[in-house]
Amino acid sequence: MSTKEQSDAEDGHITTLHEPVIIPRSEHGISRGQFSPNALKVLYRLKDGGYEAYLVGGCVRDLLLGLQPKDFDVVTNATPEQVKKLFRNCRLIGRRFRLAHIVFGREIIEVATMRGHHESTEPKKGAKCNISQASEHGQLLRDNVYGTIDEDAQRRDFTINALYYSIKDFCIYDYADGVKAIKKRRVELIGDPETRYREDPVRMLRAIRFATKLDMSISPATAKPITQLADLLANIPPARLFEECLKLFLGGKAEANFKALREYGLFKYLFPSLDKILDANPGGLEERFITQMFVNTDVRINNDKKVTPAFIFAALLWFPLLKRTEELMQREQLPHFEALGAAMNQILSESAQQVAVPKRFTLGARDIWHIHHRFDKRGGQRAYRLSQQPRFKAAYDFMLLLVDSGQEDLKELCDWWTAYLNADVNGQKMMVKSLGGNNRPRRRRNGGSKRRSSNKAADE
Repeated sequence: MSTKEQSDAEDGHITTLHEPVIIPRSEHGISRGQFSPNALKVLYRLKDGGYEAYLVGGCVRDLLLGLQPKDFDVVTNATPEQVKKLFRNCRLIGRRFRLAHIVFGREIIEVATMRGHHESTEPKKGAKCNISQASEHGQLLRDNVYGTIDEDAQRRDFTINALYYSIKDFCIYDYADGVKAIKKRRVELIGDPETRYREDPVRMLRAIRFATKLDMSISPATAKPITQLADLLANIPPARLFEECLKLFLGGKAEANFKALREYGLFKYLFPSLDKILDANPGGLEERFITQMFVNTDVRINNDKKVTPAFIFAALLWFPLLKRTEELMQREQLPHFEALGAAMNQILSESAQQVAVPKRFTLGARDIWHIHHRFDKRGGQRAYRLSQQPRFKAAYDFMLLLVDSGQEDLKELCDWWTAYLNADVNGQKMMVKSLGGNNRPRRRRNGGSKRRSSNKAADE
């Protein structure tokens, strides 16, 4: 289903809040047995401590859709400092909005204090960081304004996320017709879409991700401002955009998200160099390569196989890397190897201006690129030594992907390596031997002179 589909023309209105629709336990079908045991511990301890406690947002939405949530988020009227007093395994994080993370081994239950209206300038009683700050573009920079559950619902981004499950009476509180939106399979913002996108431009990425993940359409009113406001993503910290990229590309819907990002004009604010290359050659090798990479990524994710972000970013930056290498070779008359190294540094540095990929993944991408450029060096022990490199399998898959996408000049080399990897030791030696002199390693002059000196000394 296209994320830009307009399912109901009359639904182009702005969604507002109302008194909550209370759905009793007998009607919504959600059971506590479906919750994480650790989430239940947090809910009950907050309740026993005299505070309100609700499961909120995506976990409630997914349970209503018959999906198993990956995370269980809790909202409460306790401040982060009060939450920390209740849980020894609590750590407080965040500057833009203060959050409490309750750590149970590998599982983290995120607890947020109910948010209030920005117009509140006077600190509320008991709230230590009740402040808000916005940029000149309307983006919220600090958001520590605490309030009631009604105010918190108004601060939620999408109607399908303004759903609260109460541990007190086991009812669902629906403030924005979220259940109705779930039934119509529609993603829609609460409030004026342009204002909400300006508050947090990442909501444009979230709208796409929810639509593809949940097989929903984006409502016309919610979709309309995205293309116009896409440039607001330039105001988002690159580290945060990296986290959003992981959600977009490692959730099993990478291909659909890639196409939607391009459709709405958002992709160029994440990967501008690649976007220009794709625009210059629609349907060409570059687009087929990226699309197939995301198709393969989705298959692996949906089959519970691992995917390293290093491979994804190596693919996304591959064609900008080739273009820059060629430019450096022509403009500065550099040898290919030197031009390639300089191009890697430049492309990764420039990409970090938009998406800050951690070093552990950029190092992985570099390894994939380096190995790829060494695949034709197979003489002597080089084929064997190359095959023992930690990133060899990723680089081999990278070459297969290029060939499958239509890069014919690599097919013969790719077939050789496929046969080599399937051969036994003797077969591999014969394959290397049959390459002839073109792939023999050059004799080290120093080694030869040392042997001659050694023999001369022995003769004396």
